[in-house]
Amino acid sequence: MAAKAAAQLPKKDPECVKVVVRCRPMSKKEIEDSRKRIVEMDTATGEVSIKNPDADPREQAKPFTFDQVYDHNCTQSGLFETTAQPIVDSVVQGYNGTVFAYGQTGTGKTHTMEGLWDPPDLRGIIPRSFQHIFDRINDHANDENFLVRASFLEIYNEEVRDLLSKDPKNKLELKEDVERGVYVKDLTSYVVKGVSEMENVLLAGKKNRSVGATLMNQDSSRSHSIFSIVIESSSTHTDGSKHIRAGKLNLVDLAGSERQSKTGATG
Repeated sequence: MAAKAAAQLPKKDPECVKVVVRCRPMSKKEIEDSRKRIVEMDTATGEVSIKNPDADPREQAKPFTFDQVYDHNCTQSGLFETTAQPIVDSVVQGYNGTVFAYGQTGTGKTHTMEGLWDPPDLRGIIPRSFQHIFDRINDHANDENFLVRASFLEIYNEEVRDLLSKDPKNKLELKEDVERGVYVKDLTSYVVKGVSEMENVLLAGKKNRSVGATLMNQDSSRSHSIFSIVIESSSTHTDGSKHIRAGKLNLVDLAGSERQSKTGATG
């Protein structure tokens, strides 16, 4: 599974876009079918080596290099701390950032982005970002005021839907203006004051998301989903002037990247 993390970072970090690759362990079905692992990950060099199982044994594996790679032994917390946490930190500081997972159905995109709520060790990037955001806000509670808003949409069959709307099947429109840039008209946004409130927003939207069984995954995401968090902060300088800044974090779970005929998906 390839997870691409993009963010507008402070100038001290010249890399604004980073690409990392995570390789999941083999599933129970793959083990039962006697599948062989043909991917090797070198976490020290950021290199992925892929070997053709049908080729001559003397043929060398093909290497690919990325900003960071994670093998099948990596933990959810380790992935978050090294890949997503710096982006979340930059958003709290007033920058815009995006984390998204891209790959074929069944490669672990939703597991990486959302994970499981219990046990907590298996929570993915999205719930860990919630916790980290409010941890950072608590660290600055004495000298700054914060306002956090959350929205949740999906793109399904080239239509934009508001997962928090009373009628999530309604199609929304993309608009653009000079001040706001590109935005979704009439998209629902909730002010959240803590981790539990933000989790409730996520879970409410998940109930409306389009999922379905495929040949590759029993509960596959059939749409792209974007959970957006806007963090506004204000502080007072020593001269009495007000300083306001805002950052936006987009947490994206993409649908499978393969052809529909391969998955057996319908709709």
